[in-house]
Amino acid sequence: MAGNSQRRGAVRKGGSKKGSTVGSGGQRRRGLEGKGPTPKAADRPQHKAHKVAKVAAKGSDNRSGAGVRRPSGARKGRASSEVVAGRNSVVEALRADVPVSTMYVAGRIDADDRVREAIKTATARGIPILETPRGELDRLTDGAVHQGLALQVPPYAYAHPSDLVNPEAPGTPLVVALDGITDPRNLGAVIRSVAAFGGHGVVVPERRSVGMTASAWKTSAGAAARVPVAMAPNLVRALEEFRKAGFFVLGLDMDGDVLLPELELATEPIVVVTGSEGKGLSRLVRETCDQVVSIPMSSAVESLNAGVATGVALYEVARRRAG
Repeated sequence: MAGNSQRRGAVRKGGSKKGSTVGSGGQRRRGLEGKGPTPKAADRPQHKAHKVAKVAAKGSDNRSGAGVRRPSGARKGRASSEVVAGRNSVVEALRADVPVSTMYVAGRIDADDRVREAIKTATARGIPILETPRGELDRLTDGAVHQGLALQVPPYAYAHPSDLVNPEAPGTPLVVALDGITDPRNLGAVIRSVAAFGGHGVVVPERRSVGMTASAWKTSAGAAARVPVAMAPNLVRALEEFRKAGFFVLGLDMDGDVLLPELELATEPIVVVTGSEGKGLSRLVRETCDQVVSIPMSSAVESLNAGVATGVALYEVARRRAG
């Protein structure tokens, strides 16, 4: 074949039809095409603003105080593990005997009294202690200020509401149900009051409600180890089941039909339902109650928080039963 036809690459493939050839022209044209508007900084995963926004979003769901984080994807109210981060938070959790599966300590940590106490307490309780790179601690705590110290708290084992109907339990049955309570400190205070006044358990709804977190456990001052907490998929149905089992359902609300000192059902098997401080009892829960009870107060005080209101009601119930 004449000319340069024997030279490699001299023969045009695909016939004599003209068109684009292999080269950089197409790449340059594609490079000039627009890729749309630049995403906001908070929407770019590698940008610092995105990480800050992510931490802030998780912090808005965390009502248990600084130092506690749920793992990404954990649904509130369901059984899930959580991480307690920060030296003060870790020491307080260990002092309160919060259940812990693992303690993480940053490598080459600058140990102070809190770190030494945490390590000593964890060792005494037989808690595994893992030396962890700071980068891994950052990931485990989801960006929280961990100060080189964190705890992994295992998921809480909830009871079923029917487990609280126990004819062999000592005393007249007394159960507390929480409707729309979102502060774990209120849950911890309620558990503590239930234990103090001879109650048999606490019921929380599965959705739009606080769960058993490390903060709730700490506030209970150890009572959470003795008082079962049950989770109800539907609170109204759970209350109806209690009624079928012979319980009277009493709601606590500012606009109650009966004043607490005039309560005549205190000596009967009862479920005391406490609503949220802002919204009170939800409509369906209120309609399920046999009576709605209010606590008489001075006009200088508009309302009591859920933990205090429940404690006052349980004290009156215990007083009447003892008398």
